[in-house]
Amino acid sequence: MSPTIAAIYRYPVKGLSPEQLATVDLGVGGTLPGDRIYAVENGVGRFDPLNPRHLPKINFLMLMRDERLATLRTAFDLETHVLTIMRDGKQVARGDLSTKLGRQMIEQFFAAYMKAELRGAPHIVHADGHTFSDMAAHCVHIVNLATVRDIERAAGRSLDPLRFRANLYIEGLPAWEEFKWLDRTLAVGAVRLEVFDRTRRCEAVNVDPSSGLRDAGLPQLLQRTWGHSDVGIYAKVAGAGSISEGDAIAVDGG
Repeated sequence: MSPTIAAIYRYPVKGLSPEQLATVDLGVGGTLPGDRIYAVENGVGRFDPLNPRHLPKINFLMLMRDERLATLRTAFDLETHVLTIMRDGKQVARGDLSTKLGRQMIEQFFAAYMKAELRGAPHIVHADGHTFSDMAAHCVHIVNLATVRDIERAAGRSLDPLRFRANLYIEGLPAWEEFKWLDRTLAVGAVRLEVFDRTRRCEAVNVDPSSGLRDAGLPQLLQRTWGHSDVGIYAKVAGAGSISEGDAIAVDGG
């Protein structure tokens, strides 16, 4: 049986909650539309929207250090760029990130909510065509759910796969088999994905995405058990098209 896409997610604002998609259109050299197109700078930052470049995630609010972000639930409208933030089922902030006033509304919330973690006033940042992914390259992040289950076995506990913040979660492949896809091309209908790297894991995966608690030591467990701290792979979009949950994945070449 061919492996299939089990779920598709994007993360409109770096470090905040994901949004599940049934279908998505991918363009050559791009990311999922709306994926990590905004970030929250932690204090006075180095990001220049007129000359955007990739910066280390330490410049932004992010789960590796700021686990309280996981207690928030967000909704983002890609058409209007309105971000709504919920906590404990109640709306706590809402703003149009394409406007100065809307950004200020969200910044004021984070100034209060993340006060202890901030190095200065927070700033919402964005630039057309720029992604705030941990990777400088525009790409798609893929995680094998069988690999997650193997990590659960070693950890002796259940783990929410969303800890790994992938764009595509796949099923129907043995655990760790995805590492054999390096330098190969995946075909999902008309879409072509060129796998180019493994995903090295930081302390962000120790944060439970439901509770916001830092309740695991997964990079250390991975290193002790398998001799590396990698979970997932990165792929560049080399052929455009639409992908959906349930689509089969074929390996084209190697």
